[in-house]
Amino acid sequence: MTVSPEAVQALFTRPDGSYLCARWGRPIVPVVFGVDDATLAVIKGAIEAVVVLAGHRMAETDPELGANLMLFFCRDWAELLEVPGLDQLIPDLAPLCTRLSASGANQYRAFRFDAGGAIKAAFVFLRMDAALADLPAETLALSQAVQVILLWGEQAFAGASPLAMAGGVAVLRPEIAAVIRAAYAPVLPAVARDASHALRLAARMAP
Repeated sequence: MTVSPEAVQALFTRPDGSYLCARWGRPIVPVVFGVDDATLAVIKGAIEAVVVLAGHRMAETDPELGANLMLFFCRDWAELLEVPGLDQLIPDLAPLCTRLSASGANQYRAFRFDAGGAIKAAFVFLRMDAALADLPAETLALSQAVQVILLWGEQAFAGASPLAMAGGVAVLRPEIAAVIRAAYAPVLPAVARDASHALRLAARMAP
């Protein structure tokens, strides 16, 4: 499998044309709100699978935040305003919910970073509209796990999902899996703002 440096660079290019790739700098501790126990197990299983793929780690608790990967499932964005303490974690929560409702969005992700710029927390909000509700839980869980394991560019998956179908089951596209593995290589920095980083990723992905 060969992926061009240009294709890799596009995955981490911001709307203003700048480059930014960041990975987690600490073990991931997930917590999920708004689902039943069976779905919870599927989501945590998908997160663990992607973390193992990356060669990263999970933990039982984060010393600073308790849980540092929070996933919220809701039927309406206004429900988030009723979650105790969420407005302390997400500044301007009320205006955000208004914007998400007005735009018809069904998902939103927010990240927090440590002093060096590595990811230290992520918040995933999913409004279960018809489009998301029609997806198998495994597909939805894997898609979300992939989208929080790295700080991708806003348009990284606008043209193509990070997943593909194999035998009727959603799997991670091989080139995206290779990018994740390469980005977590210990010899590479946790945060990169120079596009030459994409060359190093592509080189590690070469067969």
